[in-house]
Amino acid sequence: MGSAIPKQYLPLNGQTVIEQTISRLLKHPTIEAAFISISSTDEWWPDTAYANDPRVMRVGGGAERCHSVLNALNKLSEQARPADWVLVHDAARPCLRDSDLDLLISSLANHSVGGLLGMQVRDTMKRTSADNGVNGTVDRNRLWHAYTPQMFRFGLLWQALTDALESGALVTDDASAMELAGYTPLMIEGHSDNIKITRPEDLALAEFYLQQQEIISS
Repeated sequence: MGSAIPKQYLPLNGQTVIEQTISRLLKHPTIEAAFISISSTDEWWPDTAYANDPRVMRVGGGAERCHSVLNALNKLSEQARPADWVLVHDAARPCLRDSDLDLLISSLANHSVGGLLGMQVRDTMKRTSADNGVNGTVDRNRLWHAYTPQMFRFGLLWQALTDALESGALVTDDASAMELAGYTPLMIEGHSDNIKITRPEDLALAEFYLQQQEIISS
């Protein structure tokens, strides 16, 4: 992002990015609590609106995303049962629609494993060499962009992530860990405005999406 502070604490439509994200989750009637993986050197979290919220538990972050998720699951193990559902969501995805969250939860309610939100690939996909020369076109049929939240049974995800890291696999999302463990997550199609803020222009786009969502819901 090139900013002086981490992207999750940048202002977005009257709140910080992470406040927008947490609020989307906590207002859902089936979500009981949120475990937030944050670096021990993070100096901005205490100033957020949710730092002292009894529903929110701060957990130490890790070297990679998968380590942070496992840290949260380890803490959650003190109270969660193996069959409980857990949702893993990126703090940098503040535009999650209520309807997409509803769809994910309802679609997976009776699923034995779980799944994730995503969008089918619409653009032509190219594979390149190390110097960015195009050396092939990838068939986009049945290709998806993987989003979050990703929703799995607590016990299965905890074991799958533990096994993946012990084998040296630094999985980039939770569904990957489940796939390595031999499970088949279900893909649920959501909306394309569930973007991950990665570049400076994404912040302006996220603000636009949030404002449009407010118009639609009013």
